[in-house]
Amino acid sequence: QVQLVESGGGLVQTGGSLRLSCAASGSNLSLYVMCWYRQAPGSQRELVALITPGGGTNYASLVKGRFTISQDNAKHTAYLQMNSLKPEDTAVYYCCVLHRISGAEYWGQGTQVTVSS
Repeated sequence: QVQLVESGGGLVQTGGSLRLSCAASGSNLSLYVMCWYRQAPGSQRELVALITPGGGTNYASLVKGRFTISQDNAKHTAYLQMNSLKPEDTAVYYCCVLHRISGAEYWGQGTQVTVSS
């Protein structure tokens, strides 16, 4: 079982920056891929970025070059640095972890990011 606590959402103007944090607690955390998804009103949840235990990363094309995912393994915390934000980045952002072997997944409660034009 893994628990996730997100923080860092808020309201920002176009071109601004925010950093989201996701603190994980539980067992065998080194076996999990950490990820961020987002869901805008009326849209499906979509992958934003993920990071493997070894530090490999993958990004959605819409955020590549603007967002950076990172992790602090000692703190079991993942971060999503979001720069050059656009109104279309407005969404609820969810942290998640995916077990590399079993496929089990756990989700955070979500944090709202709103980018004003």
